[in-house]
Amino acid sequence: MSLIKQLWIAIILVMTIAFGGSMIVSVLSARHYLEQQLQVKNIDNATALALSLTQLPKDEVTVELQVAAQFDAGHYRFIRIVSPKGQTLVERVATDKAHWAPDWFIQLFPIHTTPGQALIQDGWIQYGTLTLASQDSYAYKSLWDGTVELLLWFVLGAALAGVVGTLAMRIITRPLGQVVDQAQAIAERRFMTIDEPRTPELKSVARAMNDMVGRLKAMFNEEAARLEALRKKVNRDAVTGLSGRDYFMSHLREAVQGDQFGSAGNLVMVRLLDLNELNTRLGHQKADALLKDVGTELYKSGEGHVGQRAGRVKGAEFAIVCPSFATAAEAAQDIHARLMQNVLPKWQDKVPDMFHLSAVRYQHDQNIGQLLARADEMLAQAANKGTNTWHADEGGSSKPAVPAEQWRTLLTEAVTGGRLALSFFPVMSGDGSNPLHKEGVIRLQVDAEGTLLSAGDFMPMAAQLNLTAPIDLSVVKLAIDHLRTTAGDVAVNLSAETLGDFQFRNELTQLLKAYPDVCKRLLFEVPEYGVFRQFEAFRDLARNLKQLGCRVGVEYFGQRFAESDKLADLGLDYIKVHPSYIRGIASNEGNQEFLKGLCKMAHAFGITVVALGVESPSDLPLLAELGFDGVTGPGVK
Repeated sequence: MSLIKQLWIAIILVMTIAFGGSMIVSVLSARHYLEQQLQVKNIDNATALALSLTQLPKDEVTVELQVAAQFDAGHYRFIRIVSPKGQTLVERVATDKAHWAPDWFIQLFPIHTTPGQALIQDGWIQYGTLTLASQDSYAYKSLWDGTVELLLWFVLGAALAGVVGTLAMRIITRPLGQVVDQAQAIAERRFMTIDEPRTPELKSVARAMNDMVGRLKAMFNEEAARLEALRKKVNRDAVTGLSGRDYFMSHLREAVQGDQFGSAGNLVMVRLLDLNELNTRLGHQKADALLKDVGTELYKSGEGHVGQRAGRVKGAEFAIVCPSFATAAEAAQDIHARLMQNVLPKWQDKVPDMFHLSAVRYQHDQNIGQLLARADEMLAQAANKGTNTWHADEGGSSKPAVPAEQWRTLLTEAVTGGRLALSFFPVMSGDGSNPLHKEGVIRLQVDAEGTLLSAGDFMPMAAQLNLTAPIDLSVVKLAIDHLRTTAGDVAVNLSAETLGDFQFRNELTQLLKAYPDVCKRLLFEVPEYGVFRQFEAFRDLARNLKQLGCRVGVEYFGQRFAESDKLADLGLDYIKVHPSYIRGIASNEGNQEFLKGLCKMAHAFGITVVALGVESPSDLPLLAELGFDGVTGPGVK
């Protein structure tokens, strides 16, 4: 029962008790007063009438007329004259007994008065005894009216007290509502603090809750910082800060063989002078400084390019995955221009022949060894051109660019014409034995033969044309239609660009409200880079979706782990760890330690952890041992 209802009940009880006590005191006092007044009236009237009759002749008619006149003019219950011998000489009794008050009230509060008596003389002889009693119906009426008026005032007072008390209670309990919201947020794995109220009792509760949230956040941040340091130690090159060889190669395999970035991309290789020659020419410290400058510039080259990642693969050789450039030549020109403008001027007097650069185009599922061999060949051709030069090879696979308007027409027709479809991939439990849900991945049919494009092939262009919102909404509709006809849960991906679209969020909310039974089986996930790019928009969307009963997660988690402390306020249901940490996990003890700590931290906040990109069933026991709740990838059936 709410506090407001309890307040009303308390007010009603208090006012009822107060009214009952006041009514009893008031009615009894009023009744006593009325009894006294009636007593005085009876005595006075009896004395006055007896005196009047004493002065009149004592014949029967005269006496009876005088008594009748007095009875009719006044309000009496009876007037009676009795002779000294006990004989009733004259008597008038009122036959109208209307009291204008309920019988139960009269029985509950009877008015007792003694009739007035006086002697009637006939000269020196006693003629008789006069007895009369005034009518008490008016007294009952007065007593009843006073009681009703008192009741009305108490009802009015109770109503006014209830309204004022309700308003006061809302003001007083407003901080309590914030405490309740905070407790609910903690239950939903969102850790928020509130302002401490002025009320001492609530202030202590709010302070205790804030302290608990602070400790939880501190614990999360400490563990996140420890894991971030471990991640850098395991996967980062100590000199340049770029990805280490193993981590970069894992990312390269994901770009070439996965579905995240499309069916084609580019690999850029940068080779400086031989490391031993650099150490001889510059000295160890300056050689490291040169490597760091090059690494910093290559790292910055990925800003604004989704999926672009640089790594130090060996000695003075670097590689950059560039999935967002249309051609290898464009990727080579971008990296080359950065090095020429931002690095070479600083070192030109010491190392004028600093680097050679190559770029090759890759296709989906291409052999990684052959790709690297071709990149090495292009480096040799760049070296033949002279110092600080580049060479690109499209591999004979470059396709003519599709104009933007043609893309717009294709994507618009895909949404309106039903040419979007979902391909479903299983997400199993950590040991691979039980299904958790299915992941619905969007596909686009581009021709009558049924040729399908993956999301990585057309969603970047959809983002440029601001068409991600209608596509994502169509994906949700497809998932709902699937759920209405089949069992199990389905997860769908939302584009990073869609998060900030208010109209999309409104349409999505209205759509989901129409299918409340489906919401509990529908999961939404957003790529990690999109979460941190539009964090506030994602937080609002996540809260709205969770209120509707949906579950929310982050996909490709772990690339921006240093910012993961922000996730403590989101109440996430699950995370899907980036495949670059999962590939080759059996031989990477550093990543094993990192992932074990990540799972432990996530479980402390009630977050389910899923491994992406599992390549072999033989990895499942190890992943389950590390703490993964779910797995998906080509090795999971």
